[in-house]
Amino acid sequence: MKRALVLLLSLAAIGAVAADAESATVAGGFNHTVVVKTTDGSVWCWGANGSGQLGDTSNTQRKTPVQAGTLAGITAVAAGSNHTLALKSDGSVWAWGANGSGQLGDDSATNRNSPVQVRISPTTMLSGIIAIAAGENHSVALKNDGTVYTWGENGSGQLATGGTTDLDMATAVTGLTGIVAIGAGGNHTLVVTNAFNNPMKSWGKNSNGQLGDGTTTSPALNPVSVSTVTGASATTGGDAHTLTLKSDGTVLAWGYNFYGQLGDDSTTQRTTAVSVVDLTGVSGLAAGYHHSLAVKSDGTVVAWGRNQSGQIGDGTEDTDRHTPVDVNTCCANQLMRRRA
Repeated sequence: MKRALVLLLSLAAIGAVAADAESATVAGGFNHTVVVKTTDGSVWCWGANGSGQLGDTSNTQRKTPVQAGTLAGITAVAAGSNHTLALKSDGSVWAWGANGSGQLGDDSATNRNSPVQVRISPTTMLSGIIAIAAGENHSVALKNDGTVYTWGENGSGQLATGGTTDLDMATAVTGLTGIVAIGAGGNHTLVVTNAFNNPMKSWGKNSNGQLGDGTTTSPALNPVSVSTVTGASATTGGDAHTLTLKSDGTVLAWGYNFYGQLGDDSTTQRTTAVSVVDLTGVSGLAAGYHHSLAVKSDGTVVAWGRNQSGQIGDGTEDTDRHTPVDVNTCCANQLMRRRA
């Protein structure tokens, strides 16, 4: 996965844009950024645009925000490597950008530089959706009846069809009901169920234990149980690791951990959940390629994992963090120095 997932990260405000743990109004792809303007639900994007992922009817890179089509009433966005999803208040889903694997769900494999509506058949649109998520080249949606729809790339079984054939339209995951939250990693998919104490299921690529079922059997073409996790409320994934927020405000993690992205003060790969060290009061999560972030109920943000480009935000570079550090420390210190 060559992009940062910003599916669940809560931000207090970014200009006219705000986000919360239930509806992500900020998303980041490989080299593009997407935000929802809260005053009218319009979508604004900037960055790379070679696949049309900005949705402004061009393929021109933008250094300042441009509007994605004429969309309005958007409540959430998600970004894959080079494709973008938007959820409208009427329950419809819109998509644009790269589409070589069918990740836009419009019954084609043609890139789109303006929004198109996701379909379940050539004549019927996907409807009743309440949440969306994007993997590297696949897309996931949660319907208001607790069912899950997937489409796009399926080489690692990330669509849970029982096979590895890509899908260019949204298709319901057979036998999966009672879902209350969804998430996506690079090539894996995650759901939280409404069964007793909210356990989880996952499927797709698992070579680093990112499915959390105690194995590295890959791929999992159908949902497997994450038996060690209960009390989940939200989940998301990086390239090969998974983060899950529990209802008590603590965070669990599993999967690839070479850079400390699991936050358990180690670099040991985990095939079952471990607790992120000393992290409580969390209200939202996000995962990048090999780093992790959490926003706390007091508005502070912490990060851990790979830091070769300073992505941890603690004022250092090339110093990986194996436990959460405050991303605001650098800025607060600079402010105090300016005032001194």
